[in-house]
Amino acid sequence: MDVRRGWFGFTALVVLVGLVVQIVVTAGINSGRFPDLGSRLFTLFSYFTIQSNVLVLITSALLAANPDRPSTLFRTLRLDGVLAIAVTGVVFHLVLKGLFELTGAAAFADFLLHTMSPVLCVVGWLAFGPRGAINGRVIGCSVVLPLAWLAFTLVRGAVIDWYPYAFVNVTELGYGRVLVNCTAVAVLFLGLAAGALWLDRLMSRKQAPVA
Repeated sequence: MDVRRGWFGFTALVVLVGLVVQIVVTAGINSGRFPDLGSRLFTLFSYFTIQSNVLVLITSALLAANPDRPSTLFRTLRLDGVLAIAVTGVVFHLVLKGLFELTGAAAFADFLLHTMSPVLCVVGWLAFGPRGAINGRVIGCSVVLPLAWLAFTLVRGAVIDWYPYAFVNVTELGYGRVLVNCTAVAVLFLGLAAGALWLDRLMSRKQAPVA
């Protein structure tokens, strides 16, 4: 088996298991801020963590089927997935880990989606690429989804007075502090994008055949 396809396929499988377990756990909660099933599942998919993992699942599955995909749309989604899941892992382990005590299936899903998925995705990108897939246009397009998530989160939060993460909780922090927090995350995202571009070009040169 092609090692690249095997890695991407395993990554997709891990993320799929994590998402399914998390959906089952969420479906089994009958109390709290969102007591009905529909609102709980909708809220689950409003988390940046879940959306990041969905991107990783889709792009990894597509790469397992065909590791060489040249379209700008796919390159953008691939970069979005890698950067978003990297930000998810960093922010979770530096800021959010330990805020809630999880056990059983919830802890298992938490580990897969916040730790194993970021590691597999980032290591897979470093090892297998695809290379030569990042440029200024792709980076510019990659910021659209995070900005759309932020806009949706703030608008929905203002309407229902609920926010998925403490660092974007306008009710508790105010718009000024939330803006500072989001700017810090944006700097992290763009810094990772610049680093990805530099590494992509460096490794592309190393892999280029010598004339």
